[in-house]
Amino acid sequence: MDTVAWSRPEGERAGTPLLLMLHGYGSDESRMKALFADLPKGFTCAAPRAPKDISGDYGWFLLDYFLANDFAEVVGAASAVLSWLDTVMARYAFSSVSVLGYSQGMAMATTLMRFRPRVFSAGVGLSGFVLRNELLATMEPLEHRIPFYWARDRADLVINPDATAFTADWLATNTELSAANYDGMGHNTRADELADVSSFLTAHIPGSFVPSG
Repeated sequence: MDTVAWSRPEGERAGTPLLLMLHGYGSDESRMKALFADLPKGFTCAAPRAPKDISGDYGWFLLDYFLANDFAEVVGAASAVLSWLDTVMARYAFSSVSVLGYSQGMAMATTLMRFRPRVFSAGVGLSGFVLRNELLATMEPLEHRIPFYWARDRADLVINPDATAFTADWLATNTELSAANYDGMGHNTRADELADVSSFLTAHIPGSFVPSG
């Protein structure tokens, strides 16, 4: 995790709740940085750049329309994020860790939850999916179900129907799920969705709400 966008300067991070934000395929950390201002001000937001070069942009692992993947790449990317997370937790003693992922970043976010189900206090998935994997399934359902907000447009054509159906089943089984549909949003984010995400996070994460003014 050589490149990370932070919402706070280093001297203001200690003891705050951390929101780990994972961008999508063929993007970079700037996509998540653009959302910082729309999220609860009590968080320290951190958006690392994914390690895989995707024609000059970045991704967590190679992917096709059917969302086929090399699980070794998935494990490598998840291990790198968790190792980085261990380092920053030791440095800043964050009061909690929540995770938000957009598109492929949601697949990575939920994979982190599967590897370390007790690390995360809440999760958010935006226009994304959960990986289908037989090895991970042997350790499920998860021993610790966290609050999870899944936001999408049912008409989103980027995530195929089989992946969406699996994601719905997995989240219902393994998380305390809140799901919302945003008609006309497509494979994107928008203001009303982010306002709902903020309300969800402040309801579940102590210290994330800071009054304006």
